[in-house]
Amino acid sequence: MLALYIVLGVIAVVVLYIVGAYNGLVRLRQHVRESWSAIDTELRRRYDLIPNLVETVKGYAGHEREALEAVIAARNSAVASTGSPEEQARDENVLVGALRQLFAVVEAYPDLKANQSFLDLQRQLANTEDRLQASRRFYNANVRALNTRIEVFPSNLIASWFRFRQEEFFEIEDAAMREAPSVSFTE
Repeated sequence: MLALYIVLGVIAVVVLYIVGAYNGLVRLRQHVRESWSAIDTELRRRYDLIPNLVETVKGYAGHEREALEAVIAARNSAVASTGSPEEQARDENVLVGALRQLFAVVEAYPDLKANQSFLDLQRQLANTEDRLQASRRFYNANVRALNTRIEVFPSNLIASWFRFRQEEFFEIEDAAMREAPSVSFTE
């Protein structure tokens, strides 16, 4: 009889561990999804600001058509990107590069750099970039926690039984792109 209680006790501990590990994996997966949502929100905000920024620049530097078109094309590509974090990061790299080109063009227009509308858009974009960086760090931390839990023993057994998959980090490939675009126009 004592042996039966011991066996039942061991089975209960194992079942409780499996339930706890499974619930922990589900919670981590939800954190990853929630933090990706925060990135998506900030990206949408950035995408909404860019047309206003381009229109403001166009009023002063309309003949800089190539830089303006590059920003719009990159924005449209980034907006349409709904793939994996790696694919979206690739599109974001192109957008950040196009914005840098646009800001380099703006340097040649002192009147534009002093325009209140442009300065306001500049501040909003800088704030959005800061929030986006914070969201990326939060997302990547959640991905790291989930991926670690999926890989370590014995929770890797539960993860494989219930088909939990590792998530991709949201990384920017080019080291120069890791910085937010420079939006300061002070001399």
